[in-house]
Amino acid sequence: MTVGAASTPAAAVRLTQFAHGGGCACKIPPGELEQVVAGLRAGSAPRDPLGRLLVGLDTGDDAAVVTLDAGPAVVVTTDFFTPVVDDAYDWGRIAASNALSDVYAMGGRPLVALNLLGWPRGRLPVELAARVLQGGLDVAHEAGCHVAGGHSIDDPEPKYGMAVTGLVDPDRLLRNDAARAGLPLSLTKPLGIGVLNTRHKATGEVFPQAVAAMTTLNRDAAAAALAAGAVAATDVTGFGLLGHLLQLTRASGVGAVIDASAVPYLEGAREALRDGHVSGGTRRNLDWVTPHLQSRVSVEELLLLADAQTSGGLLVAGEVPGYPVIGELVVASGHPRITVR
Repeated sequence: MTVGAASTPAAAVRLTQFAHGGGCACKIPPGELEQVVAGLRAGSAPRDPLGRLLVGLDTGDDAAVVTLDAGPAVVVTTDFFTPVVDDAYDWGRIAASNALSDVYAMGGRPLVALNLLGWPRGRLPVELAARVLQGGLDVAHEAGCHVAGGHSIDDPEPKYGMAVTGLVDPDRLLRNDAARAGLPLSLTKPLGIGVLNTRHKATGEVFPQAVAAMTTLNRDAAAAALAAGAVAATDVTGFGLLGHLLQLTRASGVGAVIDASAVPYLEGAREALRDGHVSGGTRRNLDWVTPHLQSRVSVEELLLLADAQTSGGLLVAGEVPGYPVIGELVVASGHPRITVR
């Protein structure tokens, strides 16, 4: 991959100021996205497929899974976004952790990744692009995943992510349509990443606790979920806890009850909310979920539950040792599908 140079000193750059949004908060809103992909769900299969598509578009799961004639299945995903922090190396680490997360959310292990880089080569120094890629490479190596090149374009807005291919045991999949009523819900990372990142973009304040959460691989959490016998999970990213829970409950035909007091948050998250650092993506998440929601808590609490996370944790149908239980799945009885109390 080749990128150009710019005259702006690298030390003077705040990367978040070069992006209209930040991290997974810049996703297309879930309701709009469903309309965009609706016509693709009924697409015909290839005439002579080498394998069977086990997980595709139908349930809005975290990654695609294709079974082969024998042995492990192939899990494929991609994810990229605009800068969520100002530090180029940390942004690379966060974006790579987030892309790898979709493989872990399916119960798989990443095998090889390709970089995806958009760079405003006339506005940002090439040294920063190199730091972004180094961050991604270091996280991939931590995950035991090869990085084998990729693709770059000259882009008015910086973007980075990865396309990741992994392997998964088709008999030990974590998927979002396999949950059943009666199971507890476990959450493996605290919420609040979105409001802290929004505050960082607005003020330049640095929140090491948010960076630490975003760069923690979901590898160990996925392994713990599988060891506990879980078969259903999703990761919590741009659609927030409520949005991803709605996808899981719809795909599985169940309802859910969330105990708001049991949900963990990063230090400073409530203060960031109080001071108005809420992204447009978070507000759109809550708007999308509201018709399916019955709540006994404040709008402010719901905004935290809908907070657009970047490289968030796993939401697992089942009790996972070492992680908090924040609610339970119940028999679906029409609307609402989610109750927050």
